[in-house]
Amino acid sequence: MPDCVAPSWQRYGRPRDGRIDSEVVSAVLSALKRGGYRAVTIDGIARKVGRARSSLYRRWPSKRHLVAYAVVTEMGENPAADTGSLRGDLEAAVGTLSRAFAGPLGRALPGLAADMAQDAALASIIQQEVLAPRRRSMREALDRAQVRGEMRPDFDVELVLDMLTGPFYFRTLFGHVAITAAMAQRVVEYVVRVVQPTELNRRSPAQPID
Repeated sequence: MPDCVAPSWQRYGRPRDGRIDSEVVSAVLSALKRGGYRAVTIDGIARKVGRARSSLYRRWPSKRHLVAYAVVTEMGENPAADTGSLRGDLEAAVGTLSRAFAGPLGRALPGLAADMAQDAALASIIQQEVLAPRRRSMREALDRAQVRGEMRPDFDVELVLDMLTGPFYFRTLFGHVAITAAMAQRVVEYVVRVVQPTELNRRSPAQPID
């Protein structure tokens, strides 16, 4: 799906109701944590939130879309706020990951990732409706940094985005080391050091990095 295309629930769904949305997201994440993707059913979620099944289908055409909506709601669709600096934008972006993975989504992610490996349609929807909008937001932050002269123009932007977000997914999936605020700050520091122009690197004060 091209980055400019809105997620399916924004194109086809009914106007959002914050209270219903919150209840549905909570129910979906709880089901994912309990039993993975197979545990999520439209009937089960409808019963959990006390709504008619038809009312959920009017918002989300399939359970894949429902799961994608729950994930993007937890993670945020546009994480890289325009703070006026590359460091600030990247801190905002990794902050959304830290907060999301500290909650139910973090506990549900390993099972969801396993289900995506077995379900190409689910993987496609997650990629299109969760990952693509987030990467677009972070790509725009890097574009702004290049305009301000904070980033060299010779970088593979997609690789930089992987460098920024990869540690959070890896630690959440394998659980070998905790995600902490200090770790998030160090990830941003690494990325900024790598991409900024050489003269800025020379002028930047040394920061301890574990």
